[in-house]
Amino acid sequence: MSHLEGVQEPDKATLRRELLAVRNRLTSDDVHRAGIALAARALELPELTHARVVAAYVSVGTEPGTLALLDALRGRGVRVLLPVLLPDNDLDWGAYTGEDSLARVRHGGKMALLEPSGERLGPDAVTDADVVLLPGLAVDERGMRLGRGGGSYDRVLARLADSDARPSLVVLLYDSEVVEQVLVEPHDRPVHAVVTPSAVRRFT
Repeated sequence: MSHLEGVQEPDKATLRRELLAVRNRLTSDDVHRAGIALAARALELPELTHARVVAAYVSVGTEPGTLALLDALRGRGVRVLLPVLLPDNDLDWGAYTGEDSLARVRHGGKMALLEPSGERLGPDAVTDADVVLLPGLAVDERGMRLGRGGGSYDRVLARLADSDARPSLVVLLYDSEVVEQVLVEPHDRPVHAVVTPSAVRRFT
């Protein structure tokens, strides 16, 4: 449990700043080691063992590394979908076919993102996924996720809720980012599990 566990219902902006400050102290070696451990832990999930299609993302900066996991899933024959940020902050999707299929794209003044360079499949492509791997900054004991505040994945989760799709929703985080409580808004939806380098925690 995070050192933030004693904070009762901190506002989202404050909690984001605190969590990002911790991430920003990580070295590239820290991020790499965590990514390898995270991949090994995630690949043990039955949901990923049986998945045919997984919607994921490419980590940037000091986010928990995902490339090792993406390549391992491809090695299993899984079709991996990656997001493409649209001007309105919604997400389109494209297929991941290896690290050389990624292009670095800068959206305004934001951090450059690695996005698939191939065919765009449309925002509804995520409804084909058996598992959706979500980025985030924290998840609490109820399975409520704290994102970065851009709203892109809120739209993804709303699109899934409005469809017949019922994928497993899994957040990838560092161990310290499982916290006691985050502030919940009406549009927030719980996830099914969180994977950290040392553990898997499920929510009902």
